[in-house]
Amino acid sequence: MTPSSSFKTKAYAAFSSTTPLQPHALELRSVGPHDVMITIEYCGVCHSDIHQARNEWGGAIYPMVPGHEIVGHVKAVGDAVQKFSVGDRVGVGVIVDSCRHCNSCQEHLEQYCENGASLTYNSTEQDKKTPTYGGYSQSIVTTEDFVLRIPANLSLAATAPLLCAGITTYSPLRNWNVGPGQKVGIVGLGGLGHMGVKFAHAFSAETYVITTSPHKKEKALKLGAKGIIVSKDPTDMKQHANSFDFILSTISASYKLEHYLSLLKRDGKMVVVGLPSEPLQLDLSEIVHGRKTVAGSMIGGIQETQEMLDFCGNHNITAEIEMIPIQEINAAYDRMLQGDVHYRFVIDMASLEKNH
Repeated sequence: MTPSSSFKTKAYAAFSSTTPLQPHALELRSVGPHDVMITIEYCGVCHSDIHQARNEWGGAIYPMVPGHEIVGHVKAVGDAVQKFSVGDRVGVGVIVDSCRHCNSCQEHLEQYCENGASLTYNSTEQDKKTPTYGGYSQSIVTTEDFVLRIPANLSLAATAPLLCAGITTYSPLRNWNVGPGQKVGIVGLGGLGHMGVKFAHAFSAETYVITTSPHKKEKALKLGAKGIIVSKDPTDMKQHANSFDFILSTISASYKLEHYLSLLKRDGKMVVVGLPSEPLQLDLSEIVHGRKTVAGSMIGGIQETQEMLDFCGNHNITAEIEMIPIQEINAAYDRMLQGDVHYRFVIDMASLEKNH
């Protein structure tokens, strides 16, 4: 079945930067020839959802339906769709389209589209006019080229965070060839960090969690870490100085880069995926004297994201989640700001039925 006109679906939306999210009747476009309509069953809650809903990064488009860790089943397909069929287990991540022809897109790096990728929400389609809406809803319609296939053995709910937290940590570890014989540090043990530990361990690297919290040791070990380094403990830091091949920073709080760069050996690399609200200062001597590298990374392209999902299927990797009904989303935002989640909230979208 292919709907012939736009339709409404139940959702939760932010209507301003200062009001709580609330129920919303969202109108979605009809299913075009190359589109897939997905019934959303679960949606992960990313910290960037808070930034966007509260317009902390600017440029907010209201009403805004957040959510870019989307999983469910295909409900309908356009006449020209070839990759998916009704009933398929699928997901949608951070982007839903790109220009398709710039150098980055041609190299399967759509996330770096030089003409601007279309984000899943708080963005526009490639016509630069039509707003996009995310996964805090019952349905989404998007082009088949940006839909991902979910391995059959993975829990749908626990897979949802892989579409952002998973690929955000998988991509830099893969790009910088993290693997056996390397000592790897993951800074932070939250929604991003816990996935970084799982992937680094799966890539057979000697993995440590670098944290301010000594009590996180047991959790880190269960995720696959060999140990933790307490970054506030000078003895701990000195013991591991100049010993790491690679460090992945997932934290969004302000910090001194050189504090972590001191842990890198010569030619070591530190890659940043967390975005502090304030610019960080950098003592260049820490880089110059060790020929060290500081780099940044974000999500992967569609091809790499599918590779990540397939890898997770082969290694039975999913996120550690806490399920919530949509009615608790505002409380969940407050809990996230207090660090009170282990490690990712996932919304059971069936709960939307209770609001309308």
